[in-house]
Amino acid sequence: MNVVFAASARVEIADFVSAAFSIYLLILIAWIVAQLVLSLGVSVPYSRASNAVLDFLRDTADPYLRIFRRLGLQIGPVDLSPIVAIVLLQVVSSIVVRVIAG
Repeated sequence: MNVVFAASARVEIADFVSAAFSIYLLILIAWIVAQLVLSLGVSVPYSRASNAVLDFLRDTADPYLRIFRRLGLQIGPVDLSPIVAIVLLQVVSSIVVRVIAG
């Protein structure tokens, strides 16, 4: 019975970790889209809700993206560092989830 419980717990933990990586991936994509929209000149009218959302996205996504911006992956006006960051996050996510699930 303990072996079945341990296997079930490992799968549930792996599912939780996978969900956490997926949520962080969505946060990264939302921040990238918000930056793209803001760089096109769209101004967001002042409101506490929109500022809170943008601040949350910036505070959670920028530390991870800053690592890849140091690599100098800009080609003209196009910054490829978010693409590399997302691909690496997906690779690390799949490796970690497989190790946890066993």
